[in-house]
Amino acid sequence: MSALAGLVAALASGRVKVVDLTHRLDPDFPVIVLPPEFGQCARFRIEEVSAYDHRGPAWKWHEITMNEHTGTHFDAPCHWISGRDVPAGSVDEIDPAAFIGPACVIDCSAEAAADPDFLLQPAHVEAWEARHGPIPAGSWVLMRTDWSRRSGAAYLNMAGDGAHSPGPSAAAIEALLARGIRGFGTETVGTDAGQAAHFDPPFPAHYLLHGAGRFGLQCLKGLDRLPPTGAVLIAAPLKIRGGTGSPLRVLALVEEGQ
Repeated sequence: MSALAGLVAALASGRVKVVDLTHRLDPDFPVIVLPPEFGQCARFRIEEVSAYDHRGPAWKWHEITMNEHTGTHFDAPCHWISGRDVPAGSVDEIDPAAFIGPACVIDCSAEAAADPDFLLQPAHVEAWEARHGPIPAGSWVLMRTDWSRRSGAAYLNMAGDGAHSPGPSAAAIEALLARGIRGFGTETVGTDAGQAAHFDPPFPAHYLLHGAGRFGLQCLKGLDRLPPTGAVLIAAPLKIRGGTGSPLRVLALVEEGQ
């Protein structure tokens, strides 16, 4: 049996399950809020074009509008100034093989529950590796915080000084890049912590990841359904010409018993 035939058989038998890590796109889903002097991210909007009526008697469809970085979405290198000159840095130019890779899930849910400003540090990465083995090159590294269980105002967790949500430190991203990761994903509205505008460099996950030609995934959900290792992540953005990112359906393949 070929590798692909084996995968098809495993999916059909349930030995390999498909786990959806994607939030539903709807007008109420929160988007990142920037200082008012900057342009803002648009929420998802949907408008009915026809519904088996005089506007189209046999069909129903919708007009949708949104920012590239709305809902569960992908960040390409050209999204950030540090990655603007990265070759093949837009979503339409990235090798599609780069969208599929093994997933390593670092569970920070207890820490995030105790401190909304929790930062992933190299020591957390090293502790994870001591238990699960080295992070393989080419991996998607996902920071589980269970933040996706929040909704509405609690999801952004805004205060007078901006958002308060967990994320990685610059040192943690540097440590992961040294391991040759494919990309980094979070359950929060961005790959950076809510207060990351004040870090050095500002928004280090964006700055360091995209400057290195790596990818970001944010607004993931249900990372508690994945094992620490062994899952395969499929995260293919829309093929937008010159696109800096895209909403997408993030799927994980998980083998029974993991």
